[in-house]
Amino acid sequence: MRHIFFLSFLFLILFGCKKANAINDEAYAIQSVQMPAKAENVAYDKKPSPNDAPPPKVDEKIEQKIIKEATLKFETDNLENSFSQIQKAALTSKARIINDSEGKDFATVFRNLTIKVPSQNFDRFISDISKGVSYFEVKTISAEDVTEQYIDLTSRLKTKKKLEERYLEILKKANKVSEILEIEEQISAIREEIESKEGQLKYLESRVSESTVTIEFYKTIPEKEGVKISYGSKLATAIKSGFFSLSDLLISLLSVWPFVILFFVFAYFIRKRLKRRKKE
Repeated sequence: MRHIFFLSFLFLILFGCKKANAINDEAYAIQSVQMPAKAENVAYDKKPSPNDAPPPKVDEKIEQKIIKEATLKFETDNLENSFSQIQKAALTSKARIINDSEGKDFATVFRNLTIKVPSQNFDRFISDISKGVSYFEVKTISAEDVTEQYIDLTSRLKTKKKLEERYLEILKKANKVSEILEIEEQISAIREEIESKEGQLKYLESRVSESTVTIEFYKTIPEKEGVKISYGSKLATAIKSGFFSLSDLLISLLSVWPFVILFFVFAYFIRKRLKRRKKE
């Protein structure tokens, strides 16, 4: 009798443990899908099981993501030769020129280039265009590690895609129009976030895959040799300058002729009055 009672008690304990595990698995499966407030009564026939639990995280080795950029400025004796050298280096490194501009100021003739270089050929390209350059006025090379940002974006994108898949499964089970509309609204919002994350990830990958190199090279314009001026030429220049100054003065006086006339009339009457007083 005691044996039968002990076996019955052991059976009840094992049955209770299995039931508790089943309840915990079900709670985990439900929490893994956050349903909309008005869609809680959507039919969901799939029975929760331990297989529904998300797979364990695997530590994926992600290649280090580095954004490289460079800014170079140097003087050259021949702009065309320097440009040909840069073109040759670009061809060797499979780079492409995306911006080319040139100009002239008071003392130099210059040319500016913006070049996109595959990151794996970045060092080789810089080395090739540095050949023959005596010194760089500006040489700035930067390397920004964006691996953490890349991993974060990738992880968030995967999470959003999984969430979208879960809402799509819920949508298949929805019966009411109000539930369908609300779930579709949730899916639309998630889709916008997915597209935004994909755009950011694509932009980041493009900056990592291609480095940007900005190059400015210029040639100094030689100053013209000054012409020696003789004493006679200086004297003639001074006479011309005085003549022009006198002309400017006469033009200025003509522009104020009414005031000049009034001045002479006023002076005439004052002089006449003074003569009368002396006679008296």
